[in-house]
Amino acid sequence: MKLIVEPTNKDNLYLDSVDGLILSLEKYAVGSAIYFSLEEIKKIVNNTDKEIFINLNKNLMNEDIEGVEEVLKELDKLKIKGIFFYDIALVKLKSELNLKVDLIWSQTHMVNNYRTCDYYYSKGVKYALLGKEITLEEIKEIITRSKITSMVEVVSIPHIAFSKRKLLTNFYKDLNKEVNKDILVKEKVTGTTYEVFEEDEGTSFFQEKITNGTSIIKDLFNVDCQYIIFREYKIPNFKELILDTKEYIKGNCQDTNYIEKYKTLGDNTNFFFKKTIYKVK
Repeated sequence: MKLIVEPTNKDNLYLDSVDGLILSLEKYAVGSAIYFSLEEIKKIVNNTDKEIFINLNKNLMNEDIEGVEEVLKELDKLKIKGIFFYDIALVKLKSELNLKVDLIWSQTHMVNNYRTCDYYYSKGVKYALLGKEITLEEIKEIITRSKITSMVEVVSIPHIAFSKRKLLTNFYKDLNKEVNKDILVKEKVTGTTYEVFEEDEGTSFFQEKITNGTSIIKDLFNVDCQYIIFREYKIPNFKELILDTKEYIKGNCQDTNYIEKYKTLGDNTNFFFKKTIYKVK
């Protein structure tokens, strides 16, 4: 099992502590705390032997395609482990451009069953970032039954939705007020609070609470999950967390000690132990 992280500071990438990084490519990624230029990515890749994954999860428009093609050609020359994609145009572009770099299916709520994972695998997609709305048992089923290599986001403030519209700008301008591009909103039915953040490409929605999946790492290890993901955004004592997690994966600390220590991250286990049930009214 490998631990890969998405950092929030270009001056602290944790290359001495993790197995790999997720770097979001500016102009072609959304929902990240920081973005990297192609030149910055080249410099990082050429100066490390760690696995580097590129986040290219923007829903592409026609005018983006030419630029994406050029970026993909450049990334294909590097020692990139894989590219996270949302828009399925990347599957076609990989084939048309005869690229060697591997792809990671990262379509938010869509990555939720082993049959669809196998379909994408048949189209040349090697990895899948499993959805955040499925249970631990469903995750384990995909890992054990699909040919695709699964990744599981274990600790993060989950990015749950994105709109290409400038929702906050439109809202505040309609009220004739100064625009605030980072706010908290409460969903009326469940009372759940979300962070809403507007950036150049649109508006992102995040859960306010940390998803703390430290208690499921052993279960994932036992079914041979190849990758777990930690995203640094708003996670306290992140360096200590990743160092402890690496030792835990190696078997150098007890389950109870590790899990008990990181109860400090909160008791929100998201959907790992809670099924999503849809009822028709």
